[in-house]
Amino acid sequence: MLPMPLSPASPRTHLHTRSVVYRGFHREDGMWDIEAELTDVKAYQIERSERGVMPPGTPIHGMSIRVTVNDSFVIQAIESSSDDTPFDECQQGKAPMQKMIGATMGPGWRQAIEKALGGVRGCTHLRELLFNMATAAYQTIPSYQNRLRRQAGLTESNSDQPPYHLGKCIAWDFDGPVTQRHYPRFVGWQPLKRRI
Repeated sequence: MLPMPLSPASPRTHLHTRSVVYRGFHREDGMWDIEAELTDVKAYQIERSERGVMPPGTPIHGMSIRVTVNDSFVIQAIESSSDDTPFDECQQGKAPMQKMIGATMGPGWRQAIEKALGGVRGCTHLRELLFNMATAAYQTIPSYQNRLRRQAGLTESNSDQPPYHLGKCIAWDFDGPVTQRHYPRFVGWQPLKRRI
């Protein structure tokens, strides 16, 4: 296990590990694949009524999702796998994932997931993986698009709207030093209020 820059922990026993990995890919057809994997394992032997004795390190959950989006972050295709689940019925959580086709990874993303897959309409763990896939997409797509523009000799966009991430984090405060260094034209930015 990698050392963590946290204060020393009290004496303890390791019991459970949840591993989550997200990966972003640029496809040859110009689309983008965002993949996620989730694994839950116990550090001790457990016994499940439907799976029998499970030695330490046996995955209780082993699930993955691939979402294909276009340049506008709109889902074009989605597939999921539930290789390790506590119950056979958990496999029923894969089919409802198709309801996410056409959804946009952006504002309202979590609400779209809840509407399509919330409660007994979907799998809790696949839903959890989906929540952060939008962040992984945002980490993957815009920076690579900017790289491709630079390689083509094109300049960055001169939009009168700030990048989506400004104003969403303490470091990207519109009045903060990071915005002053990287996006000085948006320092102090306020959205225009629509007149009624």
